[in-house]
Order: sequence, then structure tokens, then C-alpha cells
Amino acid sequence: MSAAAPRVDVAVVGAGLAGLECAGRLAARGVSVLLADRRRDLARQVHTTGIFVRRTLEDFPFPEDALGPAIRHVTLWSPAGRRLDLESRETEFRVGRMGTIYTRRLADAVAAGVEWAPGWRLLGVTAAAGGSRLAFDSRGGPRAVTARFVIGADGAASLVARELGLDRNREWIVGVEDVFTGVPLEGPPRLHAILEPRLAPGYIAWVAADGVEVHVGTAGYPGRFEPVAALDRLLAARPAGLDLARGRWRERRGGRIPVGGVLPRIACPRGLLVGDAAGAVSPLTAGGLDPCLRLSALAAEVTASALAGDGAALGRYAGHGFRARFVSRLWMRRAIAAVRLPALAELACLLLRTPPGRALAAHVFFGRGSFPDVGVEVGEARPGGAWQPAPPGSPAAAAQRRR
Repeated sequence: MSAAAPRVDVAVVGAGLAGLECAGRLAARGVSVLLADRRRDLARQVHTTGIFVRRTLEDFPFPEDALGPAIRHVTLWSPAGRRLDLESRETEFRVGRMGTIYTRRLADAVAAGVEWAPGWRLLGVTAAAGGSRLAFDSRGGPRAVTARFVIGADGAASLVARELGLDRNREWIVGVEDVFTGVPLEGPPRLHAILEPRLAPGYIAWVAADGVEVHVGTAGYPGRFEPVAALDRLLAARPAGLDLARGRWRERRGGRIPVGGVLPRIACPRGLLVGDAAGAVSPLTAGGLDPCLRLSALAAEVTASALAGDGAALGRYAGHGFRARFVSRLWMRRAIAAVRLPALAELACLLLRTPPGRALAAHVFFGRGSFPDVGVEVGEARPGGAWQPAPPGSPAAAAQRRR
């Protein structure tokens, strides 16, 4: 990009899954999009485990080689090491190779017309004639862009949210995990969930072992534990009976996970929030990939409509409406957060081994209600995961050529 301040229809800040989804969808509609991220290489500094649930895999296409083997088995472990095994007839989970997914989606977005600005760190957003002026810092020096609309896909502690006066996350857990390859796996691929408040206060520790990669992690409320020390204790305990020493350590990931539910005010006339910035994470399970994609699909639709002159479009993007559908999960989040003693966690696991408890556990792990339907067509990409470029001769293609 030139040193002068260009003007675009939409500036998307953050190139995680949410930002890439929005940018690609908007560009495919002929909207001029700048996508900026402080990272220069999206395959590095991945923060999420990347567990995709069945509903996401059914509705959103991903390249087959970017997904791990199917996981149909779940084991829930109590603090005393008692196990509850669950099995589904369906492919319930697949671990995404997130570096590959990010790289492929970025290439698709650029092919659709997105202008990519790697290594750009947002400094601030101010009101400008017809929209907003965004100031960035980069290796090449200060940068500035004027945009009609701003999309904040910049994580749980969103600067865009602050600059636009939108709601910000106030409740989150922090997580850390190690990723291994080459670890021998006995039995089928399996997701292990460890309910141990000393290792994961208010949440769970986990082992996702699909036969190719093993992800071992823990998360909890930051004031109640030290995440790295807890992970080291978990690793030393040979979790799920896996001999991690026989594999190869690849990387450590970590970050904040908002668990307060979708924020009430996530849009204004100058912009909106998606993904973690919008609190689009299940309060109960802390799963964020399915909510991220569904809300991003809606965000792209309402943004395109608003730019085309539909004054009522942003009214569809109301966080308080989504939040109302999560009342039970918010209460369950509070109940889980209140479990501080291993004895209480052991009792909870004992109850889950009863027939009603087992049904509840199966519903939590295998249910399809990670995020409500938002009334938007979600499967707009080709089977390989790429965005359809605008057809030659179409208005969208002409708009892409003008850019």
C-alpha cells in the first residue's frame, strides 16, 4: 500500500477466523476491503486449539487436509481419576490445523479482492468524514486508512470496541496448551475433559488426541491459578495415559477466552464487532469457532446491506437478542465457576454417571446448540473452502478491477 491514506469501504482489523470470514465474504460481494493484522505470518502465534464441532463441519466447508481425523469418543475425568466414557455415532469433532486454515483462507480472501496489510498494528480509530480514520504502526512506519465502516476482529481485549464506544468483554478465562506430534495413540481418537478445579478453576483441562496431533491444555479464571504452572503439573501426570515423551513437542499456545456471552452492544453506525471481540463464545463450553463463523457470516451480510443504503440492516446485528438465547448457559457458567473444591467436582462427576447425568453430559458434548441460527446463508464457499470470485462482467468484478 502507498504511504498516502487510501479510502476503502471496510477496514477489518484482525485476521483470525472471524476477520478472514468477514473479509472474504465482503470482497466476494464486490466490497473494497482492507484486512490488517499485527502478525506478518498467520500460521504463527496461533491461540486456539481449533476444535471444530459437527454443526460447523456440516455448514462451513474446510479443506479436508486441514482437518484431523474424526473424533467420536469423549472421556470425562473426575479429580480422583474416575472416568465417564461417551460415544457418538457421528463425527462430533475434528481438530483443525489452524495455521493451514488461516493461510488458505487468507489466499482465498486476497483472490476475491481483499487488500492484505500484514504487520500493521492498530493505534486508534477516529471519526472522519463519511466514516472513520484508522491509524496503524508498521515496519514501514505510520500508516493511515479511511474506511466507511470498521469491523473489529481483534480479540477479547478489542481496541476497536473501545475506540467505537461499543461493549467490551469483562469476564474471561485464560488458557494455555502444548501441541505434540508423533505420540502413540491406543484406541480411537478421543477428546479427554478433566474436571479438576486445582488445575482448571472454573473450567476444564483437556487432551485432544486424534492420532496425528495431541493437544494438552488447561484454562481457568486468572485470579485463581497460574496457567503455565498448572499445565506443567498436568503434563507431568501423563494425562490420559499418553506417553508424550515418545512424541515431539511442537508449540505452546495461549490466550484469553471471553465467557460472559455475546455482548449487548456490538454494532454502531461506524462499525461492528465479530468473534471474540463480540464475546461470540459459548459461556458454558468456551467453544468459539462455531459462534465466530456464524456471527461473521451475518456481520458480512448486514455490513454489505448497510453500505448499499439499507438503514435498517444493522438492527439485525443486535447482541442483546443473541444473548437472550444463552440465559441457561450463563447460569451454568456461574455454577461451574462456583466449584472450587475437588470434593464438589467429584460429586458432580458422580452425578454425571447416573442415567440423567449421562444424558446431560452427552447433550453438552454432542448437542448442536453452540450458537443460535442467525438467519443467514452460511455455506457460500466452494467445497475446497475457497471464496467464489466475482463472475467476469459482473458489477462485483468491475469493482474488484477498480481496486
